[in-house]
Amino acid sequence: MSGTDSEHTKEWDFWITGGRKSGSWNKIQVPSQWEQQGFGSYNYGRDYVTYGKKFKFNDEVGLYKHKFFVPNSWKEKSINIVFEGSMTDTDVKINGQPAGKIHQGAFYEFKYDISDKLKFGKQNILEVKVSKMSADKSVNNAEHLADYWVLGGIFRPVYLEATPIENISWTVIEAAADGTFRSNIHLKGIEAANQLKVELFDGKNILIGESQITIQKGDTLKQIQFSVKNPKLWTAETPNLYKAKFSLNKNRKNIYQTEEKFGFRTIEIRKGDGIYINGTKIKMKGINRHVWWPETGRAVNRNIDLMDVQLIKEMNMNAVRCAHYPPNKSFLQICDSLGLYVLNELAGWQKKYSTEVGKKLVKEMVTRDANHPSIIFWSNGNEGGHNFDLDTEFAKYDLSNRPVIHAHHKPGNAFNGIDCNHYEDYYSTKKILDGESIYMPTEFLHAQDDGGGGTSLADYWELHWNSKKGAGGFIWAFADEGLVRTDFNNQIDVNAINAPDGVVGPHREKEGSFYAIREIYSPVKIELKTLPKNFNGIIPVENRYHFTNLNECQFEWKLMKFKTPFSSESGFDVLQKGKAESPDIKSTEKGNIKLNLPANWKESEALSLTATDLFGKEIYTWIWKISSNHEISKQFQKILTKESSVSVGENDSLFILKSEEKEFSISKKDGLLKSVILDKKGKKMTFRNGPVFINGKAELSAIKSFAEAENQIIEVVYKDGKKINWKLNSNGILELNYEYSLSGDYLFAGVSFDYPENYVISAKWLGKGPYHVWKNRTQGQTYNVWQNLKNSTRTGFSPWIYPEFKGYFDDVSWLQLDTAEGKITIGTKEEKMFVRLFDLYGIYGAEGFPKLPTGNISFLDAIPPLGTVLAFNINNETSAFGPESELNHLNETFKRTLYFYFGLPDLGDEVKQFTMPEVNILTD
Repeated sequence: MSGTDSEHTKEWDFWITGGRKSGSWNKIQVPSQWEQQGFGSYNYGRDYVTYGKKFKFNDEVGLYKHKFFVPNSWKEKSINIVFEGSMTDTDVKINGQPAGKIHQGAFYEFKYDISDKLKFGKQNILEVKVSKMSADKSVNNAEHLADYWVLGGIFRPVYLEATPIENISWTVIEAAADGTFRSNIHLKGIEAANQLKVELFDGKNILIGESQITIQKGDTLKQIQFSVKNPKLWTAETPNLYKAKFSLNKNRKNIYQTEEKFGFRTIEIRKGDGIYINGTKIKMKGINRHVWWPETGRAVNRNIDLMDVQLIKEMNMNAVRCAHYPPNKSFLQICDSLGLYVLNELAGWQKKYSTEVGKKLVKEMVTRDANHPSIIFWSNGNEGGHNFDLDTEFAKYDLSNRPVIHAHHKPGNAFNGIDCNHYEDYYSTKKILDGESIYMPTEFLHAQDDGGGGTSLADYWELHWNSKKGAGGFIWAFADEGLVRTDFNNQIDVNAINAPDGVVGPHREKEGSFYAIREIYSPVKIELKTLPKNFNGIIPVENRYHFTNLNECQFEWKLMKFKTPFSSESGFDVLQKGKAESPDIKSTEKGNIKLNLPANWKESEALSLTATDLFGKEIYTWIWKISSNHEISKQFQKILTKESSVSVGENDSLFILKSEEKEFSISKKDGLLKSVILDKKGKKMTFRNGPVFINGKAELSAIKSFAEAENQIIEVVYKDGKKINWKLNSNGILELNYEYSLSGDYLFAGVSFDYPENYVISAKWLGKGPYHVWKNRTQGQTYNVWQNLKNSTRTGFSPWIYPEFKGYFDDVSWLQLDTAEGKITIGTKEEKMFVRLFDLYGIYGAEGFPKLPTGNISFLDAIPPLGTVLAFNINNETSAFGPESELNHLNETFKRTLYFYFGLPDLGDEVKQFTMPEVNILTD
């Protein structure tokens, strides 16, 4: 009747009582949210908080009409009209007659038997009245007073379901890990049927078991139980599915048949211990997911569901919480087939359904979803939305009696042996893990802006992994809930601070946290950061799968050479590659991977190792540098073949280092670079005012210039012991050596320069990337020659261009800025240099955090950790999030060499393509 999803809609007649296009009949696509079709008005669920007690939600009513034809051949059938989701109160009429009681509750499938209201062989009229606000206040409290967009309309499919009069209305399956199959089969209209048969088929459609029982007239419920030998078990790592075919027969002649997919698996909660699947303890690497797409709201399609499951699994996660309502059916089907543990939740963000309404909705939710093996838990509402009267309702319809949990945000609310308390810090998490209950936070590390998500996750994950009662948890949240506002020229709106809280953007643009999570949650855990000098091809590894031996994975190594700064390309060239033998390491155990590298492997610049799972999907790729920065800097200098004499001049305020064409002015007052001149015509480059030490004051003690062989040097000493040396080499490289000492706790350490941000075109660098990092989120970035066009993206906000251009970048060997003034190439001879490009805050309130170093281009030995923000609530006291999130504890002397090359080098005898004009009208 309607279309099948947001990509395949059908046009119905529509009238709305308020807001845009109200007061006249129009056309609307179904399924859809009517706001996204240009009707009505928008509300975000937290508007009641934003605007206070005088606020009222837009109380719109939508009237739908649709004509449909029912063939004569359906006269002897039982016919239901099915609604998979409609927000909110839904009043259905067929040919002017009420189909049944008004349905209340947006996210639940409901149906009416309309067999006696249809005209067969003729056109029929469907009329649907949908009220965005419910007549039941508890429904409004549970579904509208929420931290998400409140959108109206029939947003999931509507269709007719025609079956024989005698049929199976629904089935519920329990299939245990020991091969026991049990099913409650709910029958309807049984008159002549006398046999009920169940057949089980494996993934290759081979019959593996069957059973048949006799039924009698009037039977409404029968149970069938039997066993199969050695079934392939369902887990998130091995999502083995089977098919159950249920047949109603009359004297062996089939009169009705239905099928269900299922999996053999057993769930146990061992109180004071952990969560077990098939007798094995598991830990959740989970995330919260809203059903969402910017253009269509909660009207989505199978392709979006598939993309989301694939992205969650790409992060090496194994679990998803359906927040804060049951998802559409295709999402659960894909979780079954690809493998994710699912927490399926009854709505109720901070307020609960009434018992009367809640009982109906629990039944609708569980009867629809109970046969999905992916569902491990039922959640009775979120935080304040638990109606305790409903706790026992789930088991009435769920033969496998899954655990019910309370996803709560306050201590003392453990239920069924599981504490789900939200947003605990690292140290309060440790305290809970030392208590009596299993701890599985259903929300933690709130990923608003650039905070949370993968930030601090490594410390939290190690806590849970190594704790007996740690069960993992669910990060908040998967995607920024950005909505295309059809009333604001289709701009995407995240409702300011309320909805930019995903690790991917509204169209699933990947943030830096996405990749950090991917490395942290990798089931192949490799902690080797740098190759030791005596590296012999052996890499220690830990198997953090729960069920998979690493000999089921594949490992490939590559030896690589990086592209050079003045190459037109980024990336690397693969010199050699090979397969490593997959080690026999059982789940949760440790061992080694042996790489059979060639004898000349040290002649390469980098080594990579890619792990691939048993389905051929990449788990992660690690890259280690073989060449040191000192060796890389020598290679750079080799291409600078042209040499010229250098000299030093001075005036009252400056020393001026000179080559044949270039001049560098150094202030006698503070030793800082003040100007760069590129050629004899005086073309300037506005890179200056550095190196400024970003901690403490640098008061000049002494400055002098002198020659060293063919090079000229300016030596600067400061009163507190800081030192800098400028050296102009004959090959055109301006070299900077600096030294400083720090003792104490610091946000950052290093030096800064100034350069006009608006002159920058792009950046290219050899180092880790392509995303920026924080002290407590360095994971997920790998060595390569990266390049990025300049953008001004603020994480979580339009236009969601990632990677962000700005921020702190890790372990940079060299950086090349392409600017409107020419190229600036900067490298270091020492290891582990962070580069800060311009101004980027990680979290925002009335101001941004963490605070920034002076200048706008910095070369750093330490960078700041990042806190979290939840709406207005900023937590910039990062030490509470664990060891990685503490300030930098420094007690040492730092020495670093930077080399600068301004402009393009003379690479030899080149063919002249043009004659340079005497005067450039844009710059001269």
